[in-house]
Amino acid sequence: MRRLTKTGTSARRLLVSAIALLWVPALLLAQGVEPEHIVAMEAVGQVVLSPDGGTIAYTLTKPRTADERYGRSYSELWMMPASGGEPQLIVGAPRSARSPQWSPNGELLAFTAQLDGHDRTQVYAVPGGGGDVRLLTDVPSGVLSFAWSPDGEAVAYTTRVPLPEDVVRRRARGDDVEVGSEGPQPVRLWVTTLSTGAQRAVTSPERTVRSFAWMPDASGFAVQLTESADVDAGYMDRRIFTIDEDGEHPRLLTKTDGKLGGMAWSPDGAWLAYVGAVSRNDPLAQSLFVVPREGGMSVNRTATYEGSVTSVGWFDDETVTFLADEGTRTTWNRIGVEGGAIERVLGGGREILSAPSVDARGRTFALGAHTAQHPREVFVGTVRRGTLERRTHHNSWLDDIQLARQETIEWKGADGWRIEGVLVYPLAAASGVRSPLVILPHGGPEGISLDGWTTRALYPAQLLAAQGYAVLMPNYRGSAGRGVAFSKGDHRDLGGKEFLDVLAGIEHLAGMGLIDPDRVGMSGTSYGGYFSALAATKYSEHFRAAIPYAGISNWMSFTGTTDIPYEMSIVHWDTWWFDDPGLSWDRSPLAHVNQAATATLVGHGLADTRVDPGQSVELYTALRIKGVPSDLLLYPREPHGLTERAHQLDFMRRTLAWFDRYLKSSVATTSP
Repeated sequence: MRRLTKTGTSARRLLVSAIALLWVPALLLAQGVEPEHIVAMEAVGQVVLSPDGGTIAYTLTKPRTADERYGRSYSELWMMPASGGEPQLIVGAPRSARSPQWSPNGELLAFTAQLDGHDRTQVYAVPGGGGDVRLLTDVPSGVLSFAWSPDGEAVAYTTRVPLPEDVVRRRARGDDVEVGSEGPQPVRLWVTTLSTGAQRAVTSPERTVRSFAWMPDASGFAVQLTESADVDAGYMDRRIFTIDEDGEHPRLLTKTDGKLGGMAWSPDGAWLAYVGAVSRNDPLAQSLFVVPREGGMSVNRTATYEGSVTSVGWFDDETVTFLADEGTRTTWNRIGVEGGAIERVLGGGREILSAPSVDARGRTFALGAHTAQHPREVFVGTVRRGTLERRTHHNSWLDDIQLARQETIEWKGADGWRIEGVLVYPLAAASGVRSPLVILPHGGPEGISLDGWTTRALYPAQLLAAQGYAVLMPNYRGSAGRGVAFSKGDHRDLGGKEFLDVLAGIEHLAGMGLIDPDRVGMSGTSYGGYFSALAATKYSEHFRAAIPYAGISNWMSFTGTTDIPYEMSIVHWDTWWFDDPGLSWDRSPLAHVNQAATATLVGHGLADTRVDPGQSVELYTALRIKGVPSDLLLYPREPHGLTERAHQLDFMRRTLAWFDRYLKSSVATTSP
C-alpha cells in the first residue's frame, strides 16, 4: 500500500509557516482575537500513549483553508516521542484519521480512516516507528468503532447492518419513501482474526451495540445494547450485558436506570467500572459504579461527590480512576474498588484535562489539555508527581496575540444557590466607563462552561472581549460539574429559576462596577439558544440584543420534531408536554412575544435534526409580525452547530455587527 508516513516534517512545517505568514501579520495588527484566527485554529483531539510510555500518538483538528471546497475540518494523525521532539505526520489533510489505539505490545498503531479508494471507514495500522500503512478490516458497510483484543491477535469492531438488497434496488430507482417505523439499521459487534482474516459476528442483528469492552482474558465482552437503533435510545435505553467471544449466552450484568457512559474492566477482569446515571431522569451519566464480573447489584462509589464523572479507568486490580468536572475545573482521581476516600491524582488548576492515557506500568501518562491561553495541546506527566509538561505547540502565532483576562467567579442565584461562571474581562476597557456585557450560556441544559479555552465560532468569547465586551459564561442550575442534585435543580422548571440565576449574575457584575446593566446581550446555541430566545421575549426588559442559534422557541412543536423527544422530556422536563401543556407553553419563548422589544438575530443550520430549523423560523416570524428589530440566518448543510469555514466567519462577523449596533454606547461609571 502507498506510504503515507512523512519523515520530512520539518520541511512541511516551514512551508506551512510560510503560507501562514501571508495572512497572520495583517491580523496581528489587531489587539486581540479576530474571526480569521478562530477559523484557522488547530486543536489536539485524542491522545494515546504507547504501552512502554515512549511514544505518543494524537489527532489534530485541521481547519480547511479559504481556497478549499467547503466542508468540515480534517482530523490529522501525528506521532511523537513522549520525551519531546518533532512530531511525525502519519495521515494528513486532505485525508482524516481518528480513534488511534496502540496494539497491546506497542508495535502497531491502529486508527480509522478512508484510504486507498475505500468509500467506507476501515481500520488501518502503522508500525510504531513509522512505515507503511496496513489495512486491518474490509467491511462493506464501514467500521464505526473498534478495539484490539488483549492478546493483539484480533480486532473487534462495530458496523451497521446493511440494508436489504431489495430496499437498495428500490431506492436506486427513486422509490425512496422514508417510513417512520423503519428507523436506522441496527449496529452489530464483529471480530476479525488478523492472521487469517476470518470474521465472525458476536451480537445478533436485532439489537444495537452502543459500546463494548473486551474482557482482559479475551474470552468475551461487556456490551451496551439497545433494542432500537434511534438516537433517543442511545441516550436513554442502554443496558449492560456480558457475552462470550462467540456471541453465546448474552447475560444482563446489572440493573441500570438512565444514561450510561464509558466502562472499563479491572486488569484481572474481576470488576467492571462504568459511568452511569442514578435515575432515569438524571441529566447525565455522571456517577462511578462498580459491579463484579459475575453480575448483581452495582455500587455507586461517588454518591456524595460534588462533581460529574466523565470517564473511567484502572490503576490496578484494586484502584479505579476517573476524570471529572468539578465546578469550572477538571480533576483526575482514584478510589478503591471497595470504596474509601477519593484521592486527587491531578488537576483542579488552570489546565482543563481530557482522559489520560497511561503506560502499561501505570507510571507515566499523556493527555490533551487546554487553558485560557491556548486550545488543547499534548501534555505528559508521571502519576507519582502529578505534574504536567507540555509537548506540542500548535497555533504558535497565539503567542503574539493579546488575550483578555479570564477567571471563575461566583454569586448567589435564586433561593440563595451558589452559582459559578467564567468571566472574560474586556481587553481594553475605557477608564471610567462601564462595559457592555454579552452572556454566552452553554447548551444542554446539562452542559458546562469550563475555565479553559473558551473561544470558538458559536461562542467567540475572546473575540467579543477584544472588541470591548465583558463576557459571562454562567453555569446555572442544571449544569454539570456540581453533582447530581445540582444538575436536577431545573427539573419541571426550565426557563425558570435557572434563568433567574443568570439575571443574578448580571446584577453581580453591575455591583462590581464592571458592566452597564442597561447594555446586555445574549448569544447561545441549542439550549443556550433557548436561553437567548427567552432573553428576547419573556425577559426582554433585561436585554438590548439577543442572538439565539439553533434554539427552542416552542416546546410543543420542538418535542414533535426533535430526534430526542424522550431524553428532553423524561430527563429535563420530567414530564410530557401533553400532560402539562400549560407549563410547556408558558416556558416557550413564543408565548411571550408580546413582551419582546429586544433586537434579535436568529440563526439555524438547515440540516439540524436535534432542533428543527422551524423553531427559528417560528420565532423570527413572530418577531417580524410584532415589529421587533430582527433578522434570520439559515445555513445550508449545517447540522446542530456550525462546521464550515465560510459559515463560521459569516456568523461571527454578523454577531459582532449586531452587538455593536445595539449595545455600544458609553455610560459613565457610577459607584456600585
